[in-house]
Amino acid sequence: MNKHQVNTSQPVSHDTPMSDSATQPKASTLAYDKQPALTLLSASTVTGDEVCNMQDEKLGKIEDIMLDITEGKIRYAVLSSGGFLGVGERLFAIPWKALKLDRENKRFILDVDLDRLKKASSFDKDQWPEMADPSWASAIESYYTK
Repeated sequence: MNKHQVNTSQPVSHDTPMSDSATQPKASTLAYDKQPALTLLSASTVTGDEVCNMQDEKLGKIEDIMLDITEGKIRYAVLSSGGFLGVGERLFAIPWKALKLDRENKRFILDVDLDRLKKASSFDKDQWPEMADPSWASAIESYYTK
C-alpha cells in the first residue's frame, strides 16, 4: 500500500478526526467528497477513475497521467479501453482539457461517442507515441477538443 492508499475494510465516519491510517477511507473517496472549490488532487487519486461519455457509456479508465514539466501542467490522461485483464487493451492520450470531472458519480466525462473513440489514434502499452512531437500533439488536441 502506498502513501495515497489506505485500508477501507473497516467502516469510517467522516465526522470524526482519524489518527490511524488503517481506518481512513480511500484517498479518492475523500477527494471527491470535498467542497467544489477543491482544485488539487494527487495523480494516484484519479488513476483508475472511470471515464464515460455524454451518453453514459463507459469508455474506459484513466491508466496514467502525462505531465508537461516545462509548462508545469497535466497534458494528457492516458485512457485504457477494451481488452480483458490487459490483453487487447488499447491506450489513448486524451488531452486533459477535454475531460470534465463528474463529482457526483466520481468519474470523468469525455464528450466523444464510442464509435469515434474506436476510430481514434491509440497505442500499445509497450509502444508509446512520441508525445512531445508537436504534429502528433496537434492532431490529438484537434481530435478531442472543439
